[in-house]
Amino acid sequence: MLHAAGHRRMPWKNGGGETTEIAVSPEGASIDDFDWRVSMARVERDGPFSVFPGVDRTLAILEGQGIMLDVEGRGTLTLTRASEPATFPADAPTSCALIAGPILDLNVMSRRDRVSHTVDILAVSAPMKFLAGARDTLVLCLEGTVDIAGDTGSETLSRFDCLVAGASSGALQLDAAVPARVALIAFQSA
Repeated sequence: MLHAAGHRRMPWKNGGGETTEIAVSPEGASIDDFDWRVSMARVERDGPFSVFPGVDRTLAILEGQGIMLDVEGRGTLTLTRASEPATFPADAPTSCALIAGPILDLNVMSRRDRVSHTVDILAVSAPMKFLAGARDTLVLCLEGTVDIAGDTGSETLSRFDCLVAGASSGALQLDAAVPARVALIAFQSA
């Protein structure tokens, strides 16, 4: 399990802010040579996104009113907490405009010639099972506290704690005593 207190803070690639790296593969990879990367960033002003050649990116809003993304070749995407996560090429020039003040976003990236990814934001209010059949599956607690049980034991995730499960982890069950939200992130080999 990756505890929120241990997540690594680092400057954005373009120097315009700070990101909190939750997990990266391979472990210890830099922003230039990862297979996949999961991070959060506080965006406090309008401006350009960092460009990552050969990378696909998914963005979801965790806090704040949202942003409008101008992605070259895609037009404008409006993202709020209620929106589905948006996936777009990280090598397409992209800029953002805040809707009403700063936001905190979840940023998932994968190098498209090696890995693909999906991001689902789920409400957990009753036990739910899923199969961790991807190359790597991450469960990131976004709100509340979530219990995860599997063949190898159980863990409790608090806000921004993350569990990384491999393809051999099998079935996992999520449960929460009070309603919670998680991001379920799956990475598959390309």
